[in-house]
Amino acid sequence: MERKIRVLVAKPGLDGHDRGAKVMAAALQDAGMEVIYTGLHQTPEMIAATALQEDVDVVALSILSGAHMTLFPRVKALLDGQGQADVLVTGGGIIPGEDMEALREGGVGRLFGPGTPTTEPVEYIRAWFEEHRREAAEPGGTGRC
Repeated sequence: MERKIRVLVAKPGLDGHDRGAKVMAAALQDAGMEVIYTGLHQTPEMIAATALQEDVDVVALSILSGAHMTLFPRVKALLDGQGQADVLVTGGGIIPGEDMEALREGGVGRLFGPGTPTTEPVEYIRAWFEEHRREAAEPGGTGRC
């Protein structure tokens, strides 16, 4: 029996709009993933601590505040610093294409903008898991899963 993909959905910063995060959390759960939703106003430190405690495969951030160039790299750096460099950091929000590319070059996964069908992030996470984590997640596999 396969272990479910564990996804932490988080809303960092002061942005108070969480409808998209809740829709994505529900879509990921409906797709068979185990989802932990942090709620609003999380600091990068709180998100990284929760990711470690919950032993997640993926951290999905929802950022609409314009602070994506600060928050995505900070969460990624904190995860890397606590031995979770193998955790996918992905997410979405109002993020210009050139910023998405710069974040990708900094180790952040694919990002999704408004209007993206929920099936796209679901398929992306599944494909990433198949490529990067499946062997570690299976009984007797190598890795931390």
